[in-house]
Amino acid sequence: MLGIVAIIWPGPTIVVVAILFAISLIIAGIFRIYQAFAASFLSTGVRALLGVVGVIVLLAGIIALFSPGDAVWLLAVFIGIGWIFQGVADLYGAVTKSGHSPTWFLILSGIISVIAGIVMIILPVFSLQVLAWVGGIMLVALSIATLLTLPKKVEAPAEPAV
Repeated sequence: MLGIVAIIWPGPTIVVVAILFAISLIIAGIFRIYQAFAASFLSTGVRALLGVVGVIVLLAGIIALFSPGDAVWLLAVFIGIGWIFQGVADLYGAVTKSGHSPTWFLILSGIISVIAGIVMIILPVFSLQVLAWVGGIMLVALSIATLLTLPKKVEAPAEPAV
């Protein structure tokens, strides 16, 4: 059902995801601020950094919650940056021959991740719509596969006559 909704209405689906993202930012910001005050085992500098990051993340979450359009853009940028970092990490792993094999796969994965991250940042709304469509198709496919592979009803053995 959710997959069909994502396919038919990718825009509203993206807005709902963006609102959930905003809520998670608010929770993460509050948690970081709490850590800044409660984590006495950390140095003062680290605690101050946690507090600043917490305030920034909290404010970003509040802004995103009250402006879903900005939340969509922010979500796309976060995803894009994450993919770029993942791609760079894959490429680094391939270059340093960190024990992963096959190396060509890390190179391919790294290049695709970096390109996808750049596209996500340059074309955020379109990229998220495509992501919603693909996610919706996957949800529909997984739902159908689950329904087709459910165990058959097993009859309970008859009670012996007493």
